[in-house]
Amino acid sequence: MWQYIFIVCLLLVTWITVDLILGTKRQRSTLSPYKAGVIRKSHAVLFTHGDSLFDHMLSTIDKAHHHIHIQFFIFRSDHIGQKFLDLFKQKAQQGIDVRLLVDWGGDHISRKEKASLKKAGVQVAITNVPAFPFLFYSINKRNHRKVSIIDGEHGYIGGYNVGDEYLGRDPKKGRWRDYHLYIQGEACQDLQQQFVKDWNTASNDLLSLESLTSKTLKAGPTSLTMVTTDGSHVIESIHGMLDKAEKSIFIGTPYFIPDKSLTAKLIDLAKKGMEINVLLPKYPDHPLVKDAAYPYFPALLQAGVHFHQFYEGFYHAKVIIVDDALICIGTSNFDKRSFYINKEINCFIEDSEWTRDAKGEIEKDLIESSEPITMAHVENRTLWEKTKEKLATLFSYFL
Repeated sequence: MWQYIFIVCLLLVTWITVDLILGTKRQRSTLSPYKAGVIRKSHAVLFTHGDSLFDHMLSTIDKAHHHIHIQFFIFRSDHIGQKFLDLFKQKAQQGIDVRLLVDWGGDHISRKEKASLKKAGVQVAITNVPAFPFLFYSINKRNHRKVSIIDGEHGYIGGYNVGDEYLGRDPKKGRWRDYHLYIQGEACQDLQQQFVKDWNTASNDLLSLESLTSKTLKAGPTSLTMVTTDGSHVIESIHGMLDKAEKSIFIGTPYFIPDKSLTAKLIDLAKKGMEINVLLPKYPDHPLVKDAAYPYFPALLQAGVHFHQFYEGFYHAKVIIVDDALICIGTSNFDKRSFYINKEINCFIEDSEWTRDAKGEIEKDLIESSEPITMAHVENRTLWEKTKEKLATLFSYFL
C-alpha cells in the first residue's frame, strides 16, 4: 500500500517539476526584448488611503458617459466590492459599456453575482485561467495588474485591489497601507492599450482599441512613463532607476526577495555612501514570505542598508524613490515572482516637485509607523524561524 502511495507521490512531484520547468522555458521563449515606455505629459495624484481612493473611483465611474474598464488582480464581492458591482450594473443599464477583468486566482465574485452582472449588461472576463499542457505553471502565473480606465480620460494604477481588507476592515490585518495613482492626460492611452490587450487575451468578445482612442488627450504638467512587463524586465527597469541615484534610495515593498544582481547593486551603492532605506511589513500576509527575506539581510545590513518594518497593520505598497527626482509606483513587488512570473505594470514619474511631495507623504510611514530591523533580529531568531528560512529559500521563486 505504502509503495503505491510513494510511487503516486513521486510521479506527482515529477509531473509538477517538469511542468514548471517547461512552462517557464516556453514563457522565456516568447518574451520580447526590453523596451522603455514612452514619456507622457499627464496629471498624477497620489492616494495613500483606500477610503479616499475608492470614493474617488466610485465618483468617477458614476460620471462615466461612454465606457468603464476595470481590471484588478483581486476583486471581492464584500461590502466595498458590492458597491462597485452595483454601480457597474447601474451604469450598464444606462447604456454604458462596462467591462470587468479579474485574475483567476483573485476572483471572489460568486456565480450568482456574475449572473446578475451579465443580466444587467456588465461584461466580465477572467484572465489566466489554468490550462494544459503546463497546468501547474499556469496556476502559478498571475496577471497582477490593477488598471482602470473610465471614458479613456481617467486612469488608475497602483497596489490596491478591491476588498474590505484594503480599507483596513480585516481585524487580522488591521490598518492597510498602499499607494495608488489617479492619472489624467496622455498616459491614459497606455493604460487603455494595456487593458484592451489583457481583455482580448481573456475574452472571446474582442475589443477594438481604435474605437476608444478617438479623443486627443490633453498634456499635463508631469512627465511619466508606463512600463508593462510579462514575467520579465522588471529588474532592468529597477537597475535603470538605481543607476540614476546620487544620494538616496527608498524601497517600499510587502515582499523582499531580490535576485543576485539587485542584491549586489544595493550592496555596492550602500558601500559608496548611498543612503538606502527599505520598508517592509512586520506582520506578513502569506506564509514564508518574510522568512524568505532573511537570507538577504546580513550582507545588506553589513553594507549599510537600513531595513525597517511597518507595525501598524499591513504594508502592501510597491514604491521605489531615487533622490528627490524619480519615483516608481505600480503593481510590482520587490520579489522574484514579480520579476520572473507575474504580469505587471508600473508608472515611473521623473519630476522633482511631484516626487518631493510624494516622498514626504510616503516617508511618514517610515518615520512614524516603523521600527528598525537590526543584525540582532537576524541572529537571535529561534531554530524554528531559521528552519522556515531554509524552507522559504527553496520556494522563493514562487512565493
